[in-house]
Parts: sequence; C-alpha cells; structure tokens
Amino acid sequence: MATVRLEKDRWEGFFDRVSRVLEGEQAEIEVAGLDLGDQLETEWVQLLGITFDPKDDLVEVALAGVDHLVRHPREIDVEEDGTLIRSILVRDDAGHEHIIRLRTPLALPKAA
Repeated sequence: MATVRLEKDRWEGFFDRVSRVLEGEQAEIEVAGLDLGDQLETEWVQLLGITFDPKDDLVEVALAGVDHLVRHPREIDVEEDGTLIRSILVRDDAGHEHIIRLRTPLALPKAA
C-alpha cells in the first residue's frame, strides 16, 4: 500500500472522478485531533459522493443520512493499493484529520 498526497489543484477533479464510481459503496468517517481525541462519526453507511468546492473551500462527504463537511482543508492523502483506494484522509486548518474508510476498496478511475 502507498499513500499519495494530492496537490490542491487536483482535488476537485479527483473527487469528481471518484464520486462517479462511489454510489452504493459503504464507508465510515473518523475524526481525530488533539482537542477531540478519536471520534467515529459514521459507521459503514452508504456513500453517495465526495466533492471539493474551491469557492467555499470545503470538502463535502455525502452519506445516507449524514452530510460531513470539512471546512478549509489543507492536505488530502489517498491510501492506495495498486489501483484501489482504501481510504482518504483530509486534514483541515485546525489540525483535525477526517478519515474516510471504504469497506470495499474502490477501483481508482482513470484521469480524464
């Protein structure tokens, strides 16, 4: 497995590509930080999509019944295993880590 850091100019296109193949996948979100500890926000619910909005500077993770927002993301790391995505880590400007884990690794779509 390898962890790849995405450059900010790739975030919007990456999430647009990944969201096309996410429908119906199961995911969980964990939020961690020195002031928060580790908190499981969702546990294996249907993932509907992930987007980056550069205008509002936020990552939105849409899940069945939950809309998780990461305001002012600073770094995005993708844990890959060959062509499969296992998790996505988003660090915000407060130092919190938002970890999106996929129950079934997702095949990484080809760049357009």
